[in-house]
Amino acid sequence: MRIALAQLNYHIGNFDGNLQLMRNAIVKAKSLKADLICFSELSTCGYPPVDFLEFRDFIHRSMNVIHELAKESFGIGIAVGSPTVNPERAGKDLFNSAFFLSEGKVVHIAHKGLLPNYDIFDEYRYFEPAKEFSVFEFKGKKIAITICEDIWNVDNVNPMYDICPMDQMINEKPDFMLNLSASPFCFEHTQDRLDTIRNNALRYKIPIFYCNCYGSQTDIVFDGGSVVVTNNGIIHDEMPYFEECIRCYDLNEINNTQNNIEQVKIKEDLIYRALILGVRDYFKKMNFKSAILGLSGGIDSAITAVIASDALGPENVTGILMPSHYSSEGSVADAKALAENLGIHYEIIPIKDIFNSYESTLKPWFKELPANVTEENIQARIRGMLLMAFSNKFNHILLNTTNKSEMAVGYGTLYGDLCGGLAVLADVYKTEIYKLAAYINRDHIRIPQSSIEKPPSAELRPGQKDSDSLPEYSILDPILYQYIEKRKGPNEIIAHGHNQDLVLRILKMVNKAEFKRYQSPPVIRVSYKAFGSGRRLPIEGNYLY
Repeated sequence: MRIALAQLNYHIGNFDGNLQLMRNAIVKAKSLKADLICFSELSTCGYPPVDFLEFRDFIHRSMNVIHELAKESFGIGIAVGSPTVNPERAGKDLFNSAFFLSEGKVVHIAHKGLLPNYDIFDEYRYFEPAKEFSVFEFKGKKIAITICEDIWNVDNVNPMYDICPMDQMINEKPDFMLNLSASPFCFEHTQDRLDTIRNNALRYKIPIFYCNCYGSQTDIVFDGGSVVVTNNGIIHDEMPYFEECIRCYDLNEINNTQNNIEQVKIKEDLIYRALILGVRDYFKKMNFKSAILGLSGGIDSAITAVIASDALGPENVTGILMPSHYSSEGSVADAKALAENLGIHYEIIPIKDIFNSYESTLKPWFKELPANVTEENIQARIRGMLLMAFSNKFNHILLNTTNKSEMAVGYGTLYGDLCGGLAVLADVYKTEIYKLAAYINRDHIRIPQSSIEKPPSAELRPGQKDSDSLPEYSILDPILYQYIEKRKGPNEIIAHGHNQDLVLRILKMVNKAEFKRYQSPPVIRVSYKAFGSGRRLPIEGNYLY
């Protein structure tokens, strides 16, 4: 039997577009003499559809895609994911399902049993979990279908679940498993995923065809990386990351595989490609054409500009340099050098006179009060206003350049440098930013070296450095990581050897900044715990105070 996996980029709610993607893949699979083709989880409607699932018309149109695909199933079996209505009165209204179509008919329907309800996942909000699972026969082979999370309770060690679908189906002696997935990217997740698939193959002694989607849905990036594993846990093939791919595999060849084929993965490379895909899909799926961002001469805006240029083409990126009387000549020179290295358009708009006008206007009320963060924020908001003016006038989308360290502690100005339609780097800590810059410059200099080497500064007052307000990032980031990703409390973090007063100060800064994050752009997720839908904390919580 020849089995094709279609790793495609779906668009939530774009039923016609998703259908055409799958039709094209079916044509290719037939040309490769495939007996069946497997698509990914909820591929009719795109994942995650969230509250669109509450619209009856949305479910109806998802099912229309199934009916249309059935017409394409003559001469080839089709495994495809879609939401379906739960016919029982008890329970949730829907199932997360996989259909198997052949010769114009629905041959088998499998419902997802393990529904993730953590981080960005909220499937119990919409779906009823399946309790019973069975295999079906196609062309003389018994096939077990599982859906994404269904394979994540191998050996029944996951405390969130009390069933394991394959434990039921293995008694029917399936010849192989199809897994339809929508597994988001996380730089720490790729190896876990491979290990889980291997463990299933070793436990059940059957080959596994794991089909993941790729593409970005605003904040969530799907990396692809579909994989075929033999019955003894050898990786027969690992499909590419962050790109469309359709490949066909002969079941007999897989059973005879001896060599393990696994891609070498570099963390910075994965993050870089994920961010490029996140920006590219955001613009494509929203029908946006061009981006704008502020260029400060610093490393964060430089990396954002590189990613935007690679994602959209340099001709579609504009940088605005907005020096104040506190901006150094080196920063302006670095920003210009970056723009010229990338070939992006740039403009220089000094803000000194605008700032002086604000100071003059406010003087009757501010009188002789000393300058403080107010004046710093005014500068940031002037820049935000100018960027948004260009955005509105020329139909550019503003890309936010804030990193995760700054976003965590609130080191940014609402309606100023926190403006934007998409936060490109807000899930990348500052210490990781430097590694990302080194990776970008690995072959030739794109980011000026002085932008990397200079002490980080917002340049909003004379001689300002980030370290005036924050601990050094090499100290700050490990504490943030323990609190945000690992959800460790203050005593646990202090036990790791960190200074007590410093830990409490940092954690309080994180909590106090929650109101800023509620009003900030969506963040492209590349870690286990990004700011956004996967991290829900109250604004007015009193934890640590």
